[in-house]
Amino acid sequence: MSDDEREEKELDLSSHEVVTKYKTAAEIINKALKLVISECKPKAKVVDICEKGDSYIREQTGNVYKNVKRKIERGVAFPTCLSVNNVVCHFSPLASDETVLEEGDILKIDMACHIDGFIAAVAHTHVLQEGPVTGRAADVIAAANTAAEVALRLVRPGKKNKDVTDAIQKVAAAYDCKIVEGVLSHQMKQFVIDGNKVVLSLSNPDTRVDEAEFEENEVYAIDIVTSTGDGKPKLLDEKQTTIYKRAVDKSYHLKMKASRFIFSEISQKFPIMPFSARALEEKRARLGLVECVNHELLQPYPVLHEKPGDYVAHIKFTVLLMPNGSDRITAHPLQELQPTKTIDDPDIKAWLALGTKTKKKGGGKKKKGRLKEHIILQKRNVFICKVSLYLAGKKGDKADESAEAETMDSTNGATPQD
Repeated sequence: MSDDEREEKELDLSSHEVVTKYKTAAEIINKALKLVISECKPKAKVVDICEKGDSYIREQTGNVYKNVKRKIERGVAFPTCLSVNNVVCHFSPLASDETVLEEGDILKIDMACHIDGFIAAVAHTHVLQEGPVTGRAADVIAAANTAAEVALRLVRPGKKNKDVTDAIQKVAAAYDCKIVEGVLSHQMKQFVIDGNKVVLSLSNPDTRVDEAEFEENEVYAIDIVTSTGDGKPKLLDEKQTTIYKRAVDKSYHLKMKASRFIFSEISQKFPIMPFSARALEEKRARLGLVECVNHELLQPYPVLHEKPGDYVAHIKFTVLLMPNGSDRITAHPLQELQPTKTIDDPDIKAWLALGTKTKKKGGGKKKKGRLKEHIILQKRNVFICKVSLYLAGKKGDKADESAEAETMDSTNGATPQD
């Protein structure tokens, strides 16, 4: 085995250390999500909430794996986004933005962190109100959540990505909602948030992905976005885009000094993971980022919109395909939902009835073997008891015979008295 092969083998879920790092990252991101939700109040500024989420991740990841020989990278793997109402995704504004939350807003929170490049991602939908969520808002959240539960049960070794795509579309239709097109669920690896194995949320002629089969020891970020609208979001304003990722396979000699400065800073601070332009000097960033994007040195994550009045929900979770089954490591409880629709489709009910854990092969044989061994031991013990009783009986017979012989001998040797 080559060094590269050995290193690759060490970096999947067969390594206990790798699993621990994923679960440590998941614990941090789940707590970060809880914090962000608690900060979501009427009149709170969106940028302040996003910054608190990122700051918490940096602080908490900085407190783990400090006393190790090898330096371990850790921190934000995807900046905190807070997309409101018909805004679909990736809204993480600059410090100068004044957007605030209002009572009744539907909030989509999206974030991720990593430990040593092992990423835990999560997205959650929360309605800014007291009491249960009702009507079409409840429908769209229930559609995303039910689709996520079905996906969790179908993302397992032996199943194909197409199985998941077909299933989640069926779930959305049951709630009279649409799966938002263009959303992809990716396999994740160390320092790779968007791996080559992909699950398409919505199959259509314009978007195609290679057919793939899920395998043991893989990790996926399952990403589902549902809408009460037509599910075809649009980019309305490129200036709203603030999240980027360096395209490591691209190169270009930038012309502008501002562009070269910004790209150098990005290469040092964010060589692999997505980042927010908030981390850069704002005025210089506006000038430099445009040229970097135009020459494909950076991959933008655009802010997309459905039509005003449409409800949008977003659920994302990280799942580890362990030998004993699928382990969902990121989540947050939903508010009480009272949707107008109910699930009657037998296929969806059957999917939801599936377990997430895998029965070990040969377990039945082992159980039968143990039962057989137990019966043999019981029979042996009964046999030993019988033999012991038999021998004890024989010994008793011999003792009686000996006593009788002694009596006869004493009688035969006596002298009769007159």
